[in-house]
Amino acid sequence: MSVNNDIQEVLNVLRSGGTILYPTDTIWGIGCNATNPKAVEKIYRIKERVFKQSLIILVKDLDMLRNYVESVPEIAIELMMSVPEPLTIIYPNARNLPRNVLAGDGSIAIRIPKHDFCQDLLDAFGKPVTSTSANLSGAPNPYSFGSIAEPVKNSVDYIVSNKHQSFNRPKPSTIVKINQHGEISVLRT
Repeated sequence: MSVNNDIQEVLNVLRSGGTILYPTDTIWGIGCNATNPKAVEKIYRIKERVFKQSLIILVKDLDMLRNYVESVPEIAIELMMSVPEPLTIIYPNARNLPRNVLAGDGSIAIRIPKHDFCQDLLDAFGKPVTSTSANLSGAPNPYSFGSIAEPVKNSVDYIVSNKHQSFNRPKPSTIVKINQHGEISVLRT
């Protein structure tokens, strides 16, 4: 299937509240419309994950990011411009998102992917998509499509057909948290 056909199928699934298995700029992810609380619930069920843990969401660019956080500190923009590896930033005071995608303190983890498929998808969809590792909670991260457990593959509504034979990056993104005062702490490298 062509990338364009894959994108169209993914859009149909996301718009109907479904879940996808897709390649990202890091590892394979399970995704859904991040603004749909019922779709987000499905992600937790697929992963057998506790609802208290928040999810990472992907946005296309800075303009889309600004729709989902109260403010984007200058330091966040500097980090996005200077860190070459995939970078997830946790922002305080998320907005326009369902409670079940947020951390208990109201923060949200967001990444702007530098990945053609993700960028094309986000551009066409116009909303954020969740991006959580395609594994059961506590299991090792899948570094390739072939290492994704069958129960995960069988639980999603659609599996992207491209990039099954490739490795994007052998580890998840770096995660930093920005607090209310603009101070940064590194949570994962």
